[in-house]
Amino acid sequence: MRFFERISIFAVVALIALPAVAQTPSTLEVVKKRGQVICGVNVGLGGFSLPDSQGKWAGLDIDLCAAVSAAVFGDSTKTKFVPLSAQQRFTALQSGEIDMLVRNSTITLERDAGLGIQYAGVNFYDGQGFMVPKKSGVKALKELDGATICVAQGTTHEFNMASYFRSRSLTIKPVVYESQDLMYQAFFGGRCDAMTQDSSALASALATRNMQADFMILPELISKEPLGPFVRRGDDVWLAVVRWTLFAMMEAEEKGVTKANVDEQLKSTDPLVQRLLGDKPGNGKALGLDEKWTYNIIKQVGNYGESFERNVGMDSPLKLQRGLNALWTKGGLMYPLPLR
Repeated sequence: MRFFERISIFAVVALIALPAVAQTPSTLEVVKKRGQVICGVNVGLGGFSLPDSQGKWAGLDIDLCAAVSAAVFGDSTKTKFVPLSAQQRFTALQSGEIDMLVRNSTITLERDAGLGIQYAGVNFYDGQGFMVPKKSGVKALKELDGATICVAQGTTHEFNMASYFRSRSLTIKPVVYESQDLMYQAFFGGRCDAMTQDSSALASALATRNMQADFMILPELISKEPLGPFVRRGDDVWLAVVRWTLFAMMEAEEKGVTKANVDEQLKSTDPLVQRLLGDKPGNGKALGLDEKWTYNIIKQVGNYGESFERNVGMDSPLKLQRGLNALWTKGGLMYPLPLR
């Protein structure tokens, strides 16, 4: 017995003597220490992420980055936007160059499970569409048999397009470009019969160029393209902050809390609104944030509906209908999980 007692004592002493393994700090800790959220965004896509002549960024994706900053710092302007191409975006997140990727990126199994990254929600439901010159007379996808189609490299669109036309015994000639800007130049310059991309991106390309009179988006969609923010896999603390920021914006719309009335809503007797705005504590502590984190988001950025309408909806040049991006209470898919 004494022998085993000695072995046990030696084992305990050895464990105590082992050097402590340094834990990697969460992105939330890094962001707080740095004083800034670094977001990877599109190089330029009207309605989602586009800088103006003064370099000020605006768009649906930009608003989500700003909302995370408001949640963490109480200041939506503590952000840095890094424009990334389709090929650069995931590597930039994996390497730690950015804290989160919000670049109209489709959520797929391979991306979520195989790249060391993880999606944090869906901020826009989209589908892959096709654009053609009106003078071509093309009205349906089946009429593109034998056509040359412009497509951007490093996107899900290449595979989707090839699968769609092959399964219908239709022949196409893909013309692949390294960037969306080169693709746009080629298509609008007449080098392709059609162009394919997310339907919202096609609408943005037309609206920002004021070319609706000469080109049209075909009505058929060939894929599901749920777009949303990504963070690095394994950082659950940061994942929760980004995910619940998005849900908070949706919940605020559902409860009718807006930029204009958020201060008045602080007087609400609705327990869910009180919890949402931090009058009843708990949510902030759970996320490692101030209890007014959601109040700051709504006051400075707005709820999801406000962001949608301002950037891509009827108050924007894109004039997109809510459709699938409406709240679940209005026939859409936007369903915030309970903030309690």
